[in-house]
Amino acid sequence: MRVGVHKIKMGNPGDVSDLKRQIEDGTINPHDIVALIGKTEGNGGANDFTRGFATQSLSLLLGTYLDLAPDAVAKRIAFVWSGGTEGVLSPHATVFTRSEAEPAAGKRLAMGIALTRDLLPEEVGTMVEVRAVAEAVRHALMEAEIDDPRDVHYVQVKGPLLTPASIADATSRGAKVVTSDPNGSKPYARGATALGVAVALGEVDEAALSDEAIAKRMDLYSSVANTSAGGELRNCEVLLFGNSPKAGGDLRIGHAVLKDVVDSHAVHAAIRNAAGEDGDGDLSVDRVKAIFAKAEAPVGGMLRGSRTTMLSDADIHYERHARAALGAVITSVTGDAKIFVSGGTEHQCMPGEAPIAVIVQV
Repeated sequence: MRVGVHKIKMGNPGDVSDLKRQIEDGTINPHDIVALIGKTEGNGGANDFTRGFATQSLSLLLGTYLDLAPDAVAKRIAFVWSGGTEGVLSPHATVFTRSEAEPAAGKRLAMGIALTRDLLPEEVGTMVEVRAVAEAVRHALMEAEIDDPRDVHYVQVKGPLLTPASIADATSRGAKVVTSDPNGSKPYARGATALGVAVALGEVDEAALSDEAIAKRMDLYSSVANTSAGGELRNCEVLLFGNSPKAGGDLRIGHAVLKDVVDSHAVHAAIRNAAGEDGDGDLSVDRVKAIFAKAEAPVGGMLRGSRTTMLSDADIHYERHARAALGAVITSVTGDAKIFVSGGTEHQCMPGEAPIAVIVQV
């Protein structure tokens, strides 16, 4: 297995010109594309339709190369979008390809993809979702040919949140949902999927979990999960990344924990962790291929002894503040604003902390 990583610029959620250019010039083989993770300029909330628009736009383009209908493209390729490009964050997508290759001398980037079944509205944010994601993560781990869970550095999960329509559907059947607030369902949805990752990788014992623990017991978490929720999905898409001795190519992935939203040291630590035995301790940021991080407001709104208004601003949601702040910090290190920064860290590291994963060329 050889995993390729390609960034594409997007002028708007319907702009497919850069992907088309890279396909036409031979940089990207459309038949090798297996997944895409990107940022759109929507609000990131329950009514953010830029994500579905972007999937539709890219599916229409790729369908012409793959001779598939758009719906079939979306079933063949995993599309994961996060809305919200506040501050300097640039709308973009990272395209992942996978092809045959001989194993390299050391461990190299490998990825596995798995999907859960469609979830009922009343299952979103519950142990049903936790177990479904855990099963999918185990399948992705096998597909990536990673034997040791410690070699996993990033697990991206995108799952459904509750919408007015899905809440009404559950109500009509007499089923109870975790909340009747669509935007309020995001912590439960993100938390359940993160705990699914934690269970599958042995970070949390499933016996310690219950429906009541989701979005509440924040001492239970995964250090490598990066989860999002959107109204455009009914199932959960799992993209698992790690290093495998059976993979080829010249890419590696590593991760670190952001102690707070301005922790530039963790960016460098993740780069060094990705370089591994192939790094020299002063790995050039020019060799960074992609960065994926979560952003969180400081606990109690206090950042290193100073008060912030992230948690008390009535006009701007704290996730948008956090994404903007972290985006600027990471860009100041790498010089590239095409980075994936997603808000909301329920069960993703300790409260106030957040995961960051980096793919580098070695």
